[in-house]
Amino acid sequence: MEEELKVSVDGVVFGYSKESGVNLLLIKRKYPPFEGKWALPGGFLKSNENLDQAIERELKEETGLSINYLEQLYTFGELKRDPRTRVITVAYFGLINSEAYKELNATTDASEAKWFNVENLPDLAFDHDKIIKVAFKRLRLKVQYEPIGFELLGDKFPFSDLEILYNSLLESPIDRRNFKKKVMSYGIIDELDEYAQQKGAGRPAKLYKFNKEIYKHLQEKGIYFEIN
Repeated sequence: MEEELKVSVDGVVFGYSKESGVNLLLIKRKYPPFEGKWALPGGFLKSNENLDQAIERELKEETGLSINYLEQLYTFGELKRDPRTRVITVAYFGLINSEAYKELNATTDASEAKWFNVENLPDLAFDHDKIIKVAFKRLRLKVQYEPIGFELLGDKFPFSDLEILYNSLLESPIDRRNFKKKVMSYGIIDELDEYAQQKGAGRPAKLYKFNKEIYKHLQEKGIYFEIN
């Protein structure tokens, strides 16, 4: 008898907070296989939905989150990647400011949802470690030619947060002076007449905001963001 073929979706959602750096969203599985193990949020595609609808539903059910930035990452179809049956999964790559979403709501087949630092992940179910490696490689590459890093920050941020983020993601340290000069040269960041709340002594840092409209206009003119 031919083995049943199923399609699933998995979400590799990266977050960022000033305290913990670059994070990854994981869920603890409630049922077998891999009961009690940490895994990427995801599940099987239903007959009445497309792939985008499926990943949005799974993220909402298992973590309580709706992710604005989601894109298809890669399709994984190795044999025996799921002990139950033949499963092909379409992985999605998502970005969110985890500092604003510390409270997570795990339901359905997830007993818990939690942020983990990308440098300190637990043992994972299925082949999810492989999927995460592919996603992190995509993230590191893409932040160099598209300003997706702003998706990981709050609506308003001190420039130092952007520097810390890029230092965390890029394999070699940034030159702070040249980095700021290059980012500001695109005109896609608005300097605000507002300051970050400062703990203790020290000069409060000025806040900035990403201007999506200006970036869209630059794209239409064929001018693209590039950091290297």
